[in-house]
Order: sequence, then structure tokens, then C-alpha cells
Amino acid sequence: MNTKDPYQRITTYWIGLKSWIINTPHRAVLAAYRAAWEIRNIEIQQFNGQKISPQSANYSGNLMEFWQGDLNRNLTTIKIRLAEFNLGMTFTDRSTDTNNQYVYDNDLLEKLKFIDEVIANYTQKRNDSKYMEITQPLKTSDKEVQFNNKSTDVDSNDNQKKGVFPGSIARTLSKIAKDFTPTAESDFINNYRISRNKTRIGIRFLLLIIIIPLIVQNFSKNLLFTPLFTQWMSQDNQRVFLNREMEEKALNELKTFERKLQFQNLLHTAPPLSVEEIELEVKDKALDLAEEFRRDSSLAIGNIFADVISLISFAIIIGWRKKDIEVVRSLLDKIAYGLSDSAKAFLIILITDIFVGFHSPHGWEIILESLAEHLGLPANRNVIFLFIATFPVILNTIFKYWIFRYLSRLSPSALATLKEMDE
Repeated sequence: MNTKDPYQRITTYWIGLKSWIINTPHRAVLAAYRAAWEIRNIEIQQFNGQKISPQSANYSGNLMEFWQGDLNRNLTTIKIRLAEFNLGMTFTDRSTDTNNQYVYDNDLLEKLKFIDEVIANYTQKRNDSKYMEITQPLKTSDKEVQFNNKSTDVDSNDNQKKGVFPGSIARTLSKIAKDFTPTAESDFINNYRISRNKTRIGIRFLLLIIIIPLIVQNFSKNLLFTPLFTQWMSQDNQRVFLNREMEEKALNELKTFERKLQFQNLLHTAPPLSVEEIELEVKDKALDLAEEFRRDSSLAIGNIFADVISLISFAIIIGWRKKDIEVVRSLLDKIAYGLSDSAKAFLIILITDIFVGFHSPHGWEIILESLAEHLGLPANRNVIFLFIATFPVILNTIFKYWIFRYLSRLSPSALATLKEMDE
């Protein structure tokens, strides 16, 4: 067997992956360009060169729904492919200025220009007359929007601390007064847009910090580290076990297999085997176990390096999108404060019981043993029990401090509900 085959496979995978990443912008724009041409062909053939809408042609309801569905499908394709194009351009090096690159960029720009021309009629709804009355005041109130956005949390606290009336009455009166202002409609739409954009940014950021590290971890483990360490482990027959626990597990399985053969031989439940045949079966089983644990060892080492790369990618995303963290924080605060007092109390009790409750040590023990197995480390019982004896206590202290320090000030009724449910 050629020992260079794993390295050749890794090189082939890497070259293919690199080529796929480099060609991502061109491939994405080409797919969006084809979808745009489908829309343009429908406009020319079915709507006399005009946009796809009931006003451009006299079609029945079902037929119009068919063309509208085709339009939505192509617009979705264009949107997804353009997002793929923007993501691919961040990983593509275009610093070189060769003739081929110049032609490639010109072709790319022409396709993007055509795509923008096609989708312009379906994305620029703000220029329509029915939207002008609503959106026009928003252009002159950007400072007010920024001020309202930054001072939302401050207003609630000021209303509680200042004024003759209680905070709830003051907030109610202030809300009624704002509803009668001339800019109430535009402010409502503007606040809705701000909230919608925050939600989109928050969800996108949460998906990024979850999906990208998982993809990086799986790709680096399966395509790079695991084949590399498998080859390294197979070069020396002595490299089988990472720790003594794995060795003891293999020996126990081998002893169990040997005793099973002897037991079957004594009961005549299987064809009788001589001592030499039993020894040969045990030897084959030992070779299989060695190969299995060698593979597990290489997989555990690969998990360590892949997890490090995944954490690095996670840190890069956090450092790259620092502004999104504040958006996610405000979004989570909005969701948490929007819950009822009973829901808040229920979630607090559920979380505390899971992590620091009576049955939590069993869960922590399973988590720590699984983590040790994932990293190829021996599951030291003393270390696990020491962790269980200290870490949940620290968490419980933090929970109690947060409840009596912040929850009593932000939501006294939720604190009262929590005490009643806890009792």
C-alpha cells in the first residue's frame, strides 16, 4: 500500500476546495444572471416588455399567480446567489491585475449591471407614489430616530426615578401624547424598521457564530487533521492508545471475547475449536481492536486541533462583528423583558434546576465524561467530582446575586412570583 495516498487525498481535497472557493463569485453571479434572464424573458414574452404585475397584462387570477410564483422563485434565487457572491468575494484575492482577471471582472460587472436592471422594478418600492407620503418625512428625522433609538432604555429608567406620578402612569401618559404628535405615523414606521433590522442582524449573527465554527470544525477534522494523524498513527505499530483508560477498555473487550469463545466451546453452542484456533481468533480480535482504538486515538487528536481552529474562527467572528453583539444583547433584553412575570419565574427556576439543582451532578458528570472522551483524555473521577463540588456552587451564587440585585429592581412582581413558585 502506498503510504503517500492519504497525503495525496488531502492535497486533492485542498486543491478542489480552494478552486471551489475562488470560483464561488463567478458561479454565484452566473446563477443569478440566469435567473434574471428568466425574469426578462417572461417580461418580454408575456407582459410586453413591462414588469410582471396585473397592470401590465390582462391575465386571469390563476395564471397571474403562476407568473407571480415564477417571479418570486427567481427573485429568491437572485437574492441567495448575490449573498453567496458577497460572501465569496471576502475570501477571493483580486490584488493581481492580469489580463485574464481584467476580462473576468468586466464580465462580472456586466452581469451584475444586468441583474440590477432586472430586479430594480421589484425592489425599489420606496419610489412608488403610494409610499412617498409615508417615507418622505423619514428623510428629515434621522437625528430624531437615532436619539429615540439610543435613549429608549434611558427613558424607562428616568420615568421610574423622576416625576410626580409613578413610572407606569408617566409612561402611559407619554405614550398617549406621542400618539397625537404630527410625526407619530412616521415615527411608528421608523421604529418598526429599526426593530426589524435589529432582529435580522441579531438572528444573522447568532447563525454565524453557530454555523461557521461547526462547518470549520467538521471540514478541518474530516479533511485535514483526521487523515493526517491516521497516517501518523499507522506508521508505528506501538502507537495505539492515547491513555491507560483506552488500553484497559481494549483489554477488557479482548478478555470478554476470549471467555465467550471458551464458554461456547464448553457448551457446544458453536463448532468446537481447538486451543490453536481459539488463540488465532483472539489474535484476529486483538488486531481489530488495535485498528479500532488507533482510529479512535487519531480521531481524538484531530478533535483537539479542529476544536482549536473552530474557537479561532469563533473569536474572529466576535472580533469582526463587535457591533452586532450589542444588537443581539438589546434583542435578548427585549425578548426577556417582554415575557410575563410567570414566564420569567418559570425560566429562572428551570435554568437553575438544570445547572445547579438536585439532579444536576449527574448531568455534569455525563457532560465531563463525554468531553474527556471527545478529546481523548482519561476521565479522572477525582477531577470530575471536584468540578461538580465547586462549579455548580459558583453558578448558584451568581444566579442568586443576579436575582436579588437586578430582578428585584427590574421586575419586583416576577421576584414575588419566583419566591411563590420556589416555595
